[in-house]
Amino acid sequence: MLLLQTLTAVALTVAAAAIFPLVSQAQPKITAEEAHAIGVDAYIYFYPLLSMDVTRKQFTNIEPGKEFGKGPMNMFISVPQYPPADFKGVVRSNFDTLYSIAWLDLSKEPLVIAAPNTDGRFYLLPMLDMWSDVFASPGWRTTGTEAGQFLVTPPGWTGAVPAGMSHLPAPTPFVWVIGRTKTDGAEDYAAVHKIQAGYTVTPLSRLGKEPEAVTVKVDPAVDMKTPPKIQVDSMSAADYFTYAAELLKVNPPHSTDQPMLAQIKRLGIEVGKSFSMDALDPQIQAVLQRVPQDAQALMAWKVPTLAREVNGWSMNTDTMGVYGNYYLKRAIVTQVGLGANLPEDAIYPLNIGDSNGKPLDGANKYVLHFSKGETPPVNAFWSITLYDPQGFQVGNSLNRFAVSSWMPFKHNADGSLDLYFQNESPGKDLEANWLPAPKGSFNLTMRLYGPKAEALNGQWNPPAIKPM
Repeated sequence: MLLLQTLTAVALTVAAAAIFPLVSQAQPKITAEEAHAIGVDAYIYFYPLLSMDVTRKQFTNIEPGKEFGKGPMNMFISVPQYPPADFKGVVRSNFDTLYSIAWLDLSKEPLVIAAPNTDGRFYLLPMLDMWSDVFASPGWRTTGTEAGQFLVTPPGWTGAVPAGMSHLPAPTPFVWVIGRTKTDGAEDYAAVHKIQAGYTVTPLSRLGKEPEAVTVKVDPAVDMKTPPKIQVDSMSAADYFTYAAELLKVNPPHSTDQPMLAQIKRLGIEVGKSFSMDALDPQIQAVLQRVPQDAQALMAWKVPTLAREVNGWSMNTDTMGVYGNYYLKRAIVTQVGLGANLPEDAIYPLNIGDSNGKPLDGANKYVLHFSKGETPPVNAFWSITLYDPQGFQVGNSLNRFAVSSWMPFKHNADGSLDLYFQNESPGKDLEANWLPAPKGSFNLTMRLYGPKAEALNGQWNPPAIKPM
């Protein structure tokens, strides 16, 4: 009798559960207001992932040597010289290093990245996952300048690491390597080219064998003309989130992303599953249509708050390269400068005004004064580059676009240093310290490579630029 009562009770419980599911098992209904808020968060969360993938497709859908830094997967494309005065393919070009760029496809097997002995020369091979985080940064600061081999492996790989190699597990199956090698002017090109030739990518199974030719099958469906940022920014909400869900099938989220994943699941976006906007309630679809515009407006509004300002310089020295759950900053950095370094490798103070708070203009003459021992504190080197308001270098009589610590500056009698930014020459004896400016508006970017702790923690700040 007791057994019969027990079985009856169990049967009733199961039947009730089938008819009345437990509240905790049900997905709570989402309101339009919640959907919009979660949609904006999801847009910002996915922004680097889509930007990286569009960039990857555009950069690798081309034969090597045809465009700046572009070429097939799994090979380094090295840039042989600084950009000329009229080059407008990249904003805020640097004139301190020559690039060696590679996109890695780890979907078939691990890849071995080799770097030559640079004989003490600064070099950097930061590796970005598809979320735009730097997960490894071989080079002068971390691994030294002797020749090295780095085994980059895909998520979940459990094989044996060959002796003598450094193991660099990649969080995603695609990786962007943005290599830089210090270059002291055009006279240094030949030496740098020898180093660039030593950067190689080899499938692990081909190690020690004759290299196979890397080929590319050009896909005419890939938009090669529209910049990746514009492609991503112009996507509809439906296209954006559909694309994001497909990328999420291939690129594992970071382990700390679980709260975000739980949130976006309420919109129907799940790891390993496709997304369909049409499957959502029409009211929810309507509010999601506004998400791209609203998310981009939020990003634009937030930009001025991301850096500290001191002496007319905007200083961004933390949460760069690795962003944790600061998804908004990660998205903004992607939008304004995809491929940011770790601050320990390099920081980029941006001038936003002179000592009076006014924007720089070539109608005036300016001086930047460093007291003795107060030049930018670096373990490697520093520079200052001049750009027009659109972020491009300005042609001038000296063909000089930057001043750098390797240059033979003329110091004052007390050991201090004055740098001049103006349209006309400050005089023949001071031209070593002169960076020619256009007659109109311009701005400056300072670069500190291998910055010392005081540059990162705020104990040192660039001095103000003063009108003369």
